[in-house]
Amino acid sequence: QAQLVESGGGLVQAGDSLTLSCAASGRTFSTYNMGWFRQAPGKEREFVAAITWSGSSTYYADSVKGRFTISRDNAKNTVYLQKNSLKPEDTAVYYCKAVHLRWPEVSPAKDPEWGQGTQVTVSS
Repeated sequence: QAQLVESGGGLVQAGDSLTLSCAASGRTFSTYNMGWFRQAPGKEREFVAAITWSGSSTYYADSVKGRFTISRDNAKNTVYLQKNSLKPEDTAVYYCKAVHLRWPEVSPAKDPEWGQGTQVTVSS
């Protein structure tokens, strides 16, 4: 079964940029639509961005549109989240996940399971 490992988080200042990576094991990664989600302290996990299996289409939450860019490299089994103009409200643990995607409906797929996520903290 495929596994997901997020990396690239850290402590940054407002206005900075950061790129997150999600490496997937397994040979079926290129068939998955993929998404990024985040969970801030005391809040529910929320959708951030999604990309189709081919990389031809991308979708974003209104709160990050124009600032974040999702991309993927199927040869490397990796999906990325480029984050620019970071704000303190972007502070959260970020997770990647395979998703069911019928925009505007996006929901996490059962498999692969959630990874441990990567913490992003944006100071003001």
